[in-house]
Amino acid sequence: MSSIHDESPSRPAAPPTTDTTSATAATATVTAATTATATATTATAAATSSPSGGVRDGDAGVPPRSFSPSVAGAKEQEKVRDLRNVSYYYPHRKGDFNEVRAGYYHSLGIPSLVLYLAPVVLIVLTILVKRSAVIPMLWRSVIAELSKQHDESIVAVVSFVVCFMTLVYLVTFYVASRKERIYLVDFATFTPPPELLVTREHFVTINERTNWFSKESMEFQKKLTERAGLGNETYLPAGILACPPELNMNRSREEAFQVITGCCDELFAKTGVNPTDIDIVIVNCSLFNPTPSLSAMIINKYKMRKDVKNYNLSGMGCSAGLVSVDLARDLLQIHHSKLCLIFSTENISENWYRGDVKSMLLSNVLFRLGGAALLLTNKFSWGFRSKYQLVTTVRVHAGADDISYRAIYQTIDERGNKGVKISRDLVKAVGNALKSNITILAPQVLPYTEHIKYFYHACLRKMSKGKRPVYTPNFHKAFQHFCIHAGGRAIIDGLEENLKLTPEDVLPSRATLYRYGNTSSSSVWYELNYIEQKGAMKRGDKVWQIAFGSGLKCNSAVWRALRTIKSQSLPPPPESACTLEPPNNTTAATTTTPLTQRKPDQQNNTE
Repeated sequence: MSSIHDESPSRPAAPPTTDTTSATAATATVTAATTATATATTATAAATSSPSGGVRDGDAGVPPRSFSPSVAGAKEQEKVRDLRNVSYYYPHRKGDFNEVRAGYYHSLGIPSLVLYLAPVVLIVLTILVKRSAVIPMLWRSVIAELSKQHDESIVAVVSFVVCFMTLVYLVTFYVASRKERIYLVDFATFTPPPELLVTREHFVTINERTNWFSKESMEFQKKLTERAGLGNETYLPAGILACPPELNMNRSREEAFQVITGCCDELFAKTGVNPTDIDIVIVNCSLFNPTPSLSAMIINKYKMRKDVKNYNLSGMGCSAGLVSVDLARDLLQIHHSKLCLIFSTENISENWYRGDVKSMLLSNVLFRLGGAALLLTNKFSWGFRSKYQLVTTVRVHAGADDISYRAIYQTIDERGNKGVKISRDLVKAVGNALKSNITILAPQVLPYTEHIKYFYHACLRKMSKGKRPVYTPNFHKAFQHFCIHAGGRAIIDGLEENLKLTPEDVLPSRATLYRYGNTSSSSVWYELNYIEQKGAMKRGDKVWQIAFGSGLKCNSAVWRALRTIKSQSLPPPPESACTLEPPNNTTAATTTTPLTQRKPDQQNNTE
């Protein structure tokens, strides 16, 4: 992955250690305005033990024991001695001076360089003082001038020197500790080719011809396709559309490569960036993790540099896209003047469920083909060509709670069919995680007037012993656009009601779910693309991206638009995306009311 493991032949390689770190679980409620953060628990596995019960020679942190003739013998001693004398010289490999220079730079570093050069500077100054009469003469003139002055003048000079040095220290400390500005240069979403388009009828036909599902399961999927909020034009990978379906590793690799090519090619064309200029590559895909990794697939396809840093996130669900943004922010705070490529997708070729458990059939109905690529940078000069600036990110992990942990759970059924089980407690778990996320995010983005109102209503609620309703902050004073993860109609409906959003606020989420389905971690970027295509993004507008994923996680990212973004040349989604009925149904089209005019009681519940 990001680090290169070089196993030296001069000594036995250390056994792998497993680090299991549970993420921080923030559990706070908006009603009580209190937060309770569970402490992170870290458990590190011990080194592999030898057959005799002790630690083997050469393990990490344990020096090898000396070999004695009674234990190893003369031949074993000679063998170990030969291994330690092995050279790393490669006779057929030409030297790369860039690698050598990079190696010296990273091994020395700026502090070490200053430490090594300090004695040289002192020696040079000493020689100059001894061989030149100018420096001693200047020093004597300064001392003589100060001795002629009064005490007040000396105090003034000393005070000036102290104040000047303090100012220099404060300026240096500010420059060294200030955070880098993170810019989103541009992003691209994947639009699959027409041959992968799937209508509702086609989806039902695919399931019927496989003979994998019972009649009851087929009826359940038919009803769910009509109520889940997906439209009549979504996309599935070629492996599932094949007859019979080919759910194997090769098809999964083809799906991943197709989405990578579609997203990254468009992104590089938009930004004009050469792939060899990329410094960091971050990929997130939950259910498909081949070897080599997907990040290595990107590096190989675009022939990136040897010193590129790559990270591959897996098993983090639909919120992994914002986890990647948070990781990129931390990396760009350390590495200056870098370009970071993030690729978010979900691979469903090998993860199509073939059983009859209803809670596991939901993923077949909801998840569709999609992906997104984005380019981040901390180069100050790139702020003029970037679209957005990252304001903040908030991550909440409720994995300490058993109900939240099993709300989205990959498992097998009684017949051994693998799939993702979506619990009935998902909406409740999402609500609890959302409260904690808002509790952390609100003080960072809401104006002080909303803080005062919330404190006032909290006091009234306390005095009335909970009889007064809970005050919900007005998020329209902090954000102009909302990108809610298009995980399903129940999630979108719940957030619209709890956050007191308007139908126009959640229209990007509903339109994305209707047009592309649940594309997992990339859905928030389809929603942002929808806002841009409408020409609604103005300079200074703030966008709140919020996503939920297995674990259970609730992650937020806030962006500020750096310029007004005009309507793109790409055609916007059809007007039928604003309704819950397919566009080719003329009878339904004449009787169906848009979401912007629909009452809550007219919207069906996905459950």
